[in-house]
Amino acid sequence: MLARDDQDSLKRTPLHGLHVSLGGKMVPFAGYDMPVQYPAGVLKEHLHTRASAGLFDVSHMGQIALRPKSGKVEDAARALERLVPQDILAIAPGRQRYAQFTNEDGGILDDLMVANFGDHLFLVVNAACKDADEAHLRANLSEDCIVDSLADRALIALQGPKAEAALAKLCAATPAMKFMDSGPHEVAGLACFVSRSGYTGEDGFEISVPAADAERLAKTLLENPDVLPIGLGARDSLRLEAGLCLYGHDIDTATTPVEAALEWSVQKSRRSGGARAGGFPGAEKILAHFDRGASRRRVGLRAEGRAPVREGARLFADEAGGEPIGQVTSGGFGPSLSAPVAMGYVPTPLAALGTKLFAEVRGQHLPLTVAAMPFVKNTYKR
Repeated sequence: MLARDDQDSLKRTPLHGLHVSLGGKMVPFAGYDMPVQYPAGVLKEHLHTRASAGLFDVSHMGQIALRPKSGKVEDAARALERLVPQDILAIAPGRQRYAQFTNEDGGILDDLMVANFGDHLFLVVNAACKDADEAHLRANLSEDCIVDSLADRALIALQGPKAEAALAKLCAATPAMKFMDSGPHEVAGLACFVSRSGYTGEDGFEISVPAADAERLAKTLLENPDVLPIGLGARDSLRLEAGLCLYGHDIDTATTPVEAALEWSVQKSRRSGGARAGGFPGAEKILAHFDRGASRRRVGLRAEGRAPVREGARLFADEAGGEPIGQVTSGGFGPSLSAPVAMGYVPTPLAALGTKLFAEVRGQHLPLTVAAMPFVKNTYKR
């Protein structure tokens, strides 16, 4: 529990007052006072999002505009490719792509979303990393780009199978959008940036809105009986069921994209033999992992019993123990499955689906099986 002075030092999002009025249980997260749950509780919030529509406050995330000094968005894309292993030039106007900032050893400094808004790039980065990310961009790209921190904007996510119908009442463009479409749109008469994406595995949207208008927009969405407010607890269980990485847990500065099973995010043009292969931090190690494989790999894990296997649990190849061969990086109970699920790192020879492993939980070695991810089928509108 934080001391009162520490709690008072936490930042607040533009929706803080709304969270309190809705009965949100507030906890420290990434330097912010955030709702971990509302009176309905994590389980009901999770299942409601899977069945209907959930509204999440993600305003703690960083929003950054990368504006090319030349006026050509292609120049901003080329500049950003110096810091990420993704093909940014190939992102068409109105589309976005998942990316990672890498370091010189091939590790991941942060993961982010990059959208092409036609005349500039729009980036969404993680809350705990946003100051470092902005400094990283300024230090490396200022010659080519203006790095504009959009601190005057809030960010809310509307997720679930009824998200489209709920948002369509306020934004006429909504039904025509496909997964990873992104761009400026008017929502309830407000100038917003809308992407069809999210962090739950469900169809849904992320809406960047001027901070001064955020509460009004959130309240308007919550007037719809299909939409309920959802806290960080359910956000975490939803993303875990979807097999999505949490920065600082499943990926970090010592993890390459290949080790993290994120090869799909690095386009062929940036890999060995590609037209623009390399040229990003850590390229030598990352490309070597593509060519020869990595010694370890992130995998999904299903427990045989009901006991959740939490982050930090050591993994063993043998029930008797011996030397640990890996560690769980995310784990908990999957409400949609009514069963525990986890992710962790194991030696690549033990990463095959169906491999039997054991996790150390309260002094016992519980059986696990390497399983396919996502644990719950995603419902993105493609």
